[in-house]
Amino acid sequence: MSNISYYTPEGLEKLKNELQELKTKGRADMAKQIAEARDKGDLSENAEYDAAKDAQGLLELKISKLEEVVANARVIDESSIDTSKAGILSTVKIKNKKNGMEVKYTLVSEEEADLKTGKISIKSPIGKGLIGKEVGEVAIVDAPAGKIEFDILDISY
Repeated sequence: MSNISYYTPEGLEKLKNELQELKTKGRADMAKQIAEARDKGDLSENAEYDAAKDAQGLLELKISKLEEVVANARVIDESSIDTSKAGILSTVKIKNKKNGMEVKYTLVSEEEADLKTGKISIKSPIGKGLIGKEVGEVAIVDAPAGKIEFDILDISY
């Protein structure tokens, strides 16, 4: 089963750049660390060498996972998005029914989520609660603190 994820063109480019950085600079730095540790003597009792080899294994694992993400990544075709409902790339203005607080979130993929810039993952509790909702509907979100109700005030792209 493939885990296809959808990204904005910028988000996919960022992932590809990170992967390229790890493959080139990351691997070169790791090789240098291993060579320096190897030069310090007997490998059977060299903790620095063991640590460098472990770090290399973790780097290769991260590269492998990122390659899989990039391979399964798709750029979102904005022309095929239903703009009447909340979905990926939509900016949703919501109002908390309990305290009256209004906030605006843009729904994005997990890797592109950044709360500081108002981007939340479609897999987050609020994101899951907003997907498929229309203006005027009430979204019920299963948050860790319990169920929260939000009025959908506006959806834009």
